[in-house]
Amino acid sequence: MLGRTANGLYWMFRYIERAENIARLVDAGQRMSLTRSGANEDDDWDGVLQSAGVREAYDEVHGKLTGADAIDYLMRDRSNPSSVMSCIDYGRNNARMVRTALTRDTWEATNECWIELKTLLGKRLKTAEVPEMIEVIKRRAGLIRGAFHGSMLRNELYNFARIGTFIERADNTARILDVKYYVLLPSISHVGSSLDNAQWESILRSVSAHRAYKWAYDPEYKPANIADFLILNGQMPRSLAYCYEKIVSNIGYLGTEYDQRLPAHDTADAIRKMLQTLTVKSIMDQGLHEFLEDFVSRNNKLGAEISEGYRFYE
Repeated sequence: MLGRTANGLYWMFRYIERAENIARLVDAGQRMSLTRSGANEDDDWDGVLQSAGVREAYDEVHGKLTGADAIDYLMRDRSNPSSVMSCIDYGRNNARMVRTALTRDTWEATNECWIELKTLLGKRLKTAEVPEMIEVIKRRAGLIRGAFHGSMLRNELYNFARIGTFIERADNTARILDVKYYVLLPSISHVGSSLDNAQWESILRSVSAHRAYKWAYDPEYKPANIADFLILNGQMPRSLAYCYEKIVSNIGYLGTEYDQRLPAHDTADAIRKMLQTLTVKSIMDQGLHEFLEDFVSRNNKLGAEISEGYRFYE
């Protein structure tokens, strides 16, 4: 397999996942801003932009922080390489580059997603239109994954695409948790309050985990249980632990197929082992924000090592 094909598939699925994840981040920010009233509503978006890693870039485009401008910047501004529309553009471009390696169903789902979102995001969204737009993005991303999962051979192409998906997904789950716990909680005095509970519910809904949480834990929202669910619970498909079980599995198949063990294998194994040995108490004692920062750094390191490793798969 040519390294450029591996590269194209890896980034195609990272960008598709990132588009959905940015939409989920906007969803989390909007839900949380609705739980608060007063002069600080626009300030809540500072945390969302920080978690998306685009706070400074936003300031270069907009002189003042407002919720409407933040949503527009995250959803459709092509000067933002991490906006939903930019990610869909990049994902489709990578899909075109590796089109002969994709099934017809996968290509058509990707192209149709691009066509629809290009139209819907062609104009600035009204606040009332944002929730439905987020649902469209999630549905379209799900159709691409479903077409790929249902029609592709389970070979090295499949493994590279899945690695890209789960590295991006793990990054997003960590960032969404960080928005709530470190940035948007106004004061320690609100911990355990109705505001605190509403914000935790918003986090779970933004990762489509509201009902699943109640199946797995006490219906009452407890920060430790929610952190455990989204970080360490291997049954939750957006948890960090679940993502790394899949990453280690897919990268392991590549190592066996090509009889190569690269630095990325060791990094992925180390992160999975860390997640297997941690408890939610040890994470909380360390500090949730500090843990998440460290995790994102480790996850980024793995992403860089995967990119470096393409040339070995030729």
